[in-house]
Formats: sequence, C-alpha cells, structure tokens
Amino acid sequence: MSGEFVSSVCTIIAARNASSTIAAAISSALNDPHVSEVIVVDDASTDATADTARASDDGSGRLKVIRFDINKGPAAARNYAIECSSAPIISVLDADDFFIEGRFAQLLSVTNWDIIADNIVFIREQSLPDFDRRCVPRFGGAPWALDLATFAERNISSRHRQRGELGFLKPLIRREFLTRHNLRYNENLRLGEDYDLYAWALAFGARFLVISNCGYGAVVRSDSLSGRHSTGDLKNLAEAAQLLLKSGILSRQAARAVGAHARHVRSKYDHRRFLDVKARQGLAAAVVMSVRDPATILPIAHAILLDKYGGLARLWHSERALSGNDGKPRYLFDHPTI
Repeated sequence: MSGEFVSSVCTIIAARNASSTIAAAISSALNDPHVSEVIVVDDASTDATADTARASDDGSGRLKVIRFDINKGPAAARNYAIECSSAPIISVLDADDFFIEGRFAQLLSVTNWDIIADNIVFIREQSLPDFDRRCVPRFGGAPWALDLATFAERNISSRHRQRGELGFLKPLIRREFLTRHNLRYNENLRLGEDYDLYAWALAFGARFLVISNCGYGAVVRSDSLSGRHSTGDLKNLAEAAQLLLKSGILSRQAARAVGAHARHVRSKYDHRRFLDVKARQGLAAAVVMSVRDPATILPIAHAILLDKYGGLARLWHSERALSGNDGKPRYLFDHPTI
C-alpha cells in the first residue's frame, strides 16, 4: 500500500477482552486509504487482545497498540488514543464492530461540518458469518443537520420500541473543534460517554451533519460490555446529565430536551438503587429510602409495574432491540431524515 493517503483520519479503538474480534475491526480500518492512523488501546484485557491487535499490522506503519495495566474504562482509553494521535480527523470504532468499505470517501465528500456521522447496520452475532458487507443497501438523501434538542430526545429509550438512540452514532470529529472547546470524553463515565461528548459538542455549537448511507457495522452481542452497566454507572451518567443541564449554555428548547433526558436517566438510576437496597436490606428498607425522596416514588413505581407485567414483552423486545425480526440486519434509520 502506498504511504500517501487521501486524507488524514485517525481511527481510535478502545478494547477490553476483544481478542476474538479486534483483528476484523483493525483490518476494516487499515483497508481504507483515508485512514492514516489506527490507535488501539487495550484497557487491561485478561486475554490476548494486545497480541492479536499487533498481529493485525499490515506493515504500512499506521497501527499503534497501547496497553493499560489497570482498567480505566472506554472514555479514558479513547482520550489517551486521541492524545497519542495527530490526524486532524478522529473516528471511533468499537473493538467488535467494523467499517464498511467506502465509508470515509462518502463522509469526506461532505463539507462544512465539525462532526459527521452515517447510518449503522446492526447484525446479530449469530448472523455475522452469513452477513455480506457488499450487499448493504445504499440510502440516498442530502446530509441533514442534527441539533441538540433532537439528539437528546432521540436518546430517551423505551422498552416498547426498537432501540434507535442517536448516541449509537460513531461519527468523524474534527480535532480542531475538540481542542478549541477543550472537549474530551468524560472519564467518570463507563456508560453513555458517547452521548455526553456529542451533547456537549452540540451545546458548544458543533455543526453535526448526518448522512443516511450506511458505513458502520455494529455487532449485537449478548455479552457486550455496554450491556452490563452498574448502578454506579447510572449514577455517574445521571450526574453528568445534570452538569450539562446546569451549564447555562443551552437554548430553551435544548434545555427542555436535555432535561427530559436527564430525568429519564435519573429514573433508571433510582429504580436500580431501589432494587439494590431491596436485595441487601429488604423491601421495607427500600420503601423507606424512596419515601425519603418523594420525587423518586412515581418513577420507581412505574418501573416496578413494567418489570412485573412486562416480562414477556421485555424479553421479546430485547431479542429484537438492535436487530430485525428473524435476526435480519436492522438499520439505525431508514430514511434521509429522522
């Protein structure tokens, strides 16, 4: 491969115990001529992630593998990768996902953006061997601008609809914009760190464009790290949501949407905390805790009712949440705008 690249894109990959998937992720990045750097940060894996990553080098000199001895979380790993890179454009790739051929050519053909993202195809792990990346349909339509109110609203999840939160987006970000606004991933977060960064960027006026064509493949796994968040993770995300809400830089419309999202996250945390206390100290102690904070009573009661009567529906939706019926691939959005 020639040492001259069409553009300077750095792909950063935070990885933990991803030895079975990291090679495919790296390969999909190195195969794109627009990528000038691939920075992998092994976040204290207990498997052969770092060795597998190094073995994926194509000899072009673009791959750098760094290993943490102590697990620090995806936000810290990504921040470190950003600091170790120099390309003017940063792209994020999860260690079990992949880029679809031609992705960066499509994104970089668009002008006047600080952040730009494309569509995502979700593939169940069991269907991956039969998935043909060449057969991903092309979605047309002009780029459209994403504002903070829409972004926040589209990150309020529901148990009764397919997952479609825009926090799933894996955009390209101009380094200059991050530097100018002193933005990095919030290292207190191990859940929702993408949402938090994009929301702050939009609050600072980022021109965030989205194209409907699909260039990112996300593999849906039952044992994904993102699906095993703790009560503490929810607490930290709730606190981060409040920090943005209280920043004083939001428009009235954005503040309403960010506030709704913050309340949604807080209700999930309050419910999880109630269940934790119930498990440790019994139902009476959990009820006393909620009574001491009356604002939590209705959200907790609502969540308990959904848990009690929505078990079968929840199971059905969880199986189809990120992939279509019968395990067929599903797209984050199917139309030029959402």
